[in-house]
Amino acid sequence: MRRLARLWPIALTVAIFVVIFLRIPFERFREALSGARLFPFLGLMASFSVFYFLIDTYVLSRMIRWFHGPLAYRDLLPARASTYLVSIVNTQLAQGALALYIRRRFGTPLAEIGGTVGLMILLEVTQLVIFATVGMLTFSGSVPRPLFYVPVVLAAFWGLLLLVARGGLRGTAGIGQSAFFQTFRRARSWQLLAILGLKAPTFIASLLVHRVALTLFDIHIPTLKLLACLPIVYLVAALPVTVAHLGTSQAAWIFFFNDHAAEADLLAYSLASHLTFMLANGTLGLVFLPRAYAELFGGRRSEVPSTSSV
Repeated sequence: MRRLARLWPIALTVAIFVVIFLRIPFERFREALSGARLFPFLGLMASFSVFYFLIDTYVLSRMIRWFHGPLAYRDLLPARASTYLVSIVNTQLAQGALALYIRRRFGTPLAEIGGTVGLMILLEVTQLVIFATVGMLTFSGSVPRPLFYVPVVLAAFWGLLLLVARGGLRGTAGIGQSAFFQTFRRARSWQLLAILGLKAPTFIASLLVHRVALTLFDIHIPTLKLLACLPIVYLVAALPVTVAHLGTSQAAWIFFFNDHAAEADLLAYSLASHLTFMLANGTLGLVFLPRAYAELFGGRRSEVPSTSSV
C-alpha cells in the first residue's frame, strides 16, 4: 500500500500528460513554446515569485505571532522559503517542515500546529473561492453551473467547523476541546478577515501577471474570464494527487480557456508558467536552505511560551 501511495501521483501525472498529448500534437506544442517571448516572460514570473514569497511569509508570521508566539518576519523567511523547495517534491512534506519549525521554535504540540496549518490552508481556499465567486457572477454565462455550489458548500463547512471548535454542536464538545481546534477556538473574526485581506494582493498580482504574461504567448483572455476561472485553476492545481501539481494545472487551463486560444498554446503557457513559478520558488528555497537547516536542526529553540496575545 505504501508503494502504491508513492507511485499513484507519478502514474496519474503520466496518464494526464498522455491524454493531453494524444489530443495535442507535440510539434504544435513545440511551435507554441518557441514562438513565445520567453525572456520577458521569465523575468515577469520570477518577479512575481519574489513578491508572492514576501507577502506569503508576512501573513504566516502574523498567524504564528497571534496563535503561537512572537516571531520576527526576517526570522521566518528562511523556513518559509525552504518549504517552497520541499513542496516541489511533496506538498504534505512541506507542511510537515513548517510544523517542525514551529515545534522547534516554541515547543507547541504538533496537534495544535496542525490546526494552525489547517486554518491557513482553509483561508487560502476561501480567498480563492471568494474571488472565483465574484468572477463567476460577473461572467456567469460561460461557467459550469455546478461551480456555483462551491461557495455554498464552503460556507456550510466553515459554519460546521466553528460550531465544533466552540462547542456549539451537541456531542462534539470533546472534539472541539482538542489541541487541533485550539487555533480555531482562539481565532477572532477580525483576524480571519485580516488574513484574507493581507493575502488578497497575491491573487490580484497573479491575475495581473497572467494577464500580461499571456500576451507574451500571443494569448488574449478577458480579465473577467481570468477572474472567474483562474481561482478554480489554482484549486484544481493544488490537489495533492500529482507530482509537483503537474498535469492537473495544464488540464484545467485547457478546459476553462480553450474558447480563447488554441489548446497547444494554452498547454505551452500553463506548463511554462507552472514550471517557472515552481523553479523560482525552489531557487528561493536553495538560497535560504543553509540558514533554515541550521534553525531546524542546529539545536536553536526559543524559550517563549507556546501562545501569546496580539
